[in-house]
Amino acid sequence: MPRQAPAEPEGEAGPPESTRAEPRWPALLAVLAIGGLYLALPQSLSVGPGWLLLVIVVAVSVAAYITQHGERHTASRILGHFLSAIITAFMLVSIALLLHALFAHSESPAALLRAGAALWVTNLLVFASWYWRLDAGGPHRRSQRFRHTSGAFLFPQMTLGRDGDQPDHRPWSPRFIDYLFLAFTTSTAFSPTDTPVLSGWAKALMMLQASISLLVTVLLIARAVNII
Repeated sequence: MPRQAPAEPEGEAGPPESTRAEPRWPALLAVLAIGGLYLALPQSLSVGPGWLLLVIVVAVSVAAYITQHGERHTASRILGHFLSAIITAFMLVSIALLLHALFAHSESPAALLRAGAALWVTNLLVFASWYWRLDAGGPHRRSQRFRHTSGAFLFPQMTLGRDGDQPDHRPWSPRFIDYLFLAFTTSTAFSPTDTPVLSGWAKALMMLQASISLLVTVLLIARAVNII
């Protein structure tokens, strides 16, 4: 009598449920928040009118939404990278203008502190968006995997095997909140905490993010001390 094949473990049988599309709304909220933060900057520290970046964010996000739901994933990915590049450029120019305003004393201390805080948060959200868009081919390619086992970052769940799966037995895969936490720890501790960095491009981006965060933080502290 032939032996029966062993039953597949629970959560492994059949087509993987983890291939469901990854939620995009947290990333959308992040880029909308960046556009809103840009409105808080003094006019002298922004590129063009304060509302310009928000208009660009909304227009490109709508186009990316249409292409994504039309299953034109390559076009959607290109639009996402374009949007991240635009908001990164706006942020870097504003940081340069902030430096100039600090040494030229062309803005009030309160305005400089408010602008520095807005740009610090913007820096966090910008790089969280980059990590989310680039890691393991982006959200669409990650959603096609049964389990997230490789990428630019070694998340703790990746080292736990099936023990790191979600409570409903679906294989674990990173979401935007994971990349936001990674960006937050980079901006506050100036290094990754629980997530080692494996890829060269990721190390370069994290060094740039930590440098910007440190620069803005030092400027805020210097201005605060000067006020006191």
